[in-house]
Amino acid sequence: MTLNGAVASRAELEKIVLAVGNSKGVAKVENNLIAPDHDPTQPSGIHVVEKGDTLWKIAEACYGDGARYKEIFEANRPMLSDPDKIYPGQRLRIPGASGAALAKAGGWAPPAEIAGKS
Repeated sequence: MTLNGAVASRAELEKIVLAVGNSKGVAKVENNLIAPDHDPTQPSGIHVVEKGDTLWKIAEACYGDGARYKEIFEANRPMLSDPDKIYPGQRLRIPGASGAALAKAGGWAPPAEIAGKS
């Protein structure tokens, strides 16, 4: 699937790419979307959900504080309608998490995967 056009914000761009990429039958997303506030030096992270993951556990691994799971939930709305309903293989946007924290969590993917073209 190829996405083209302009969006209002980086957050919107990331949500669109993740929503499409998490759709059944979509194997690859080519992102050509443009966002006015795109800043490659401040990427959001991506976490690939593994069996046994919860938003609390992901927040603990990425932020050092499980109570921040609400930030991950809000960053992935409307793709997520319930914080308890995530599934293995699903990709979640992790705002403000460093690459090192995401790598430690085991599900980090390069930000360029969803960042689009600079």
